[in-house]
Amino acid sequence: MPTAARQRTHTAATPMAFARAIAAAYRRHGASPDAALQMAQITPAQLQKADGRMTARQMEILSGAAMQELDDEGLGAFGRRLPWGSYGMLARASLTAPNLGVALGRWCRHHGLLTDDIRLALAVNGSAAEITLEERQRLPAEVRELGIAFILRNIHGLACWYIDSRIPLQGAFFPFPQPAHADAYAHMFPAPLAFDAPLAGVRFDAQYLRLPLRRDEKALAQMLQRALSITVLQYRRDRLLVPQVRQALAAHPERSHSAEALAQLLHVSARTLHRQLKEEGASLQQLKDEVRLERAKDLLYRSSRPVKQVAAAVGFRNEKSFARAFRAWAGVSPGEFRARSAA
Repeated sequence: MPTAARQRTHTAATPMAFARAIAAAYRRHGASPDAALQMAQITPAQLQKADGRMTARQMEILSGAAMQELDDEGLGAFGRRLPWGSYGMLARASLTAPNLGVALGRWCRHHGLLTDDIRLALAVNGSAAEITLEERQRLPAEVRELGIAFILRNIHGLACWYIDSRIPLQGAFFPFPQPAHADAYAHMFPAPLAFDAPLAGVRFDAQYLRLPLRRDEKALAQMLQRALSITVLQYRRDRLLVPQVRQALAAHPERSHSAEALAQLLHVSARTLHRQLKEEGASLQQLKDEVRLERAKDLLYRSSRPVKQVAAAVGFRNEKSFARAFRAWAGVSPGEFRARSAA
């Protein structure tokens, strides 16, 4: 389950505590985990080692075998079994969504049809999106940590797969104390971590929700042949272009005179630049204005230059057009902004 960028799937970083939780799931179903453990090449001694680790591939083999043998993709975490293929069904039901936000919203709602032990929800707070997991009744202690971590990794991995892009996490939080193997969470959820939280969840930039899905039924069928691998995929490309454009415009204002020059700086074509920005609900001119006005705000606050000079410094042809654009963006005139900042 580790997902550190550049981490190889053969690195033993997944806590053996997860294997013990799967063994507990077998016992809850009145079955023996021996065959699955042998398939994953985990010995009894390794299983019982308190600080033991296994590779992501071993985790994939073990959990996949358990889910099929027990016919329970919830691995004993819920009051009823989640039959083999349940999560594939959820992925398929969201595949026709117009963008990631709709897809994740559907996934969370449809998960409630499988079990009402937990409630999954997608919410947007300002610029951040959160997927939260609330226990309606406390999950069984021996499989609780694994169940929560698995679901959050599953939905984050699926989100990345849907849009074929890395989605950096801004935070991850869990409703249980920090475990002894907490260092493994930095690989599974590379973001600021919080334990003993009121509920579980992950946080990321809400702009990703606007991106269209890039997968079809054929791609889904191929992915489902090794569905668990989406939790260890190493997406290195980030398809969210807006932050990259803002950064390029701020760092290289001399390259922003044309879409062609900016596109060359970002290693894409001008056509691709315009298309992807449109998919993200933005335009190049809008971003140019935002970056220029951010710089203008800084100059008004930190310098005593006349407004006319500030307008020229950030690329406006005259003070009147600058004042109009600044008021539309900031809600006040440049002079009013400076006066309020001074006060």
